Amino acid sequence: MDMNRSFNVRKEDRSPEWIELNAEGQVLGRLATKIANILRGKHRPYYTPHTDCGDYVIVLNAEKVVLTGNKWTDKIYITKAHGYMGNKKETAARDLAKKHPEKIIELAVERMLPKNKLSRSIIGKLKVYVGQTHPHQAQVAPKSK
Repeated sequence: MDMNRSFNVRKEDRSPEWIELNAEGQVLGRLATKIANILRGKHRPYYTPHTDCGDYVIVLNAEKVVLTGNKWTDKIYITKAHGYMGNKKETAARDLAKKHPEKIIELAVERMLPKNKLSRSIIGKLKVYVGQTHPHQAQVAPKSK
């Protein structure tokens, strides 16, 4: 590679991999930061901010993620249906984890990505599952010993 020229990854030149992560016993914020960096491609030497050069991420055991302090009761997720008065709903993290444990990780990662068109396509490469199994066995390469 010539060091006097800049290098930008094109969409055709990238070769995304599938990375499996286990959320068991991991702190939500630290896990979400790691996932967001992998999705954007910041772990690669040829990272280009305006191009999707990241990998696919599969997160297993979403129900076993850890929140520090009193966040299980104090952290509130707010949803609103725009255009309707009084349609604001507040859900504590503990309640959301009972109904949809994968939603906590998805929201944390989505809020760490930049707010633009590229991040809306990047978040589609995140797959979060409850338990150890997932339907993407063919995409994940076997680990060499």
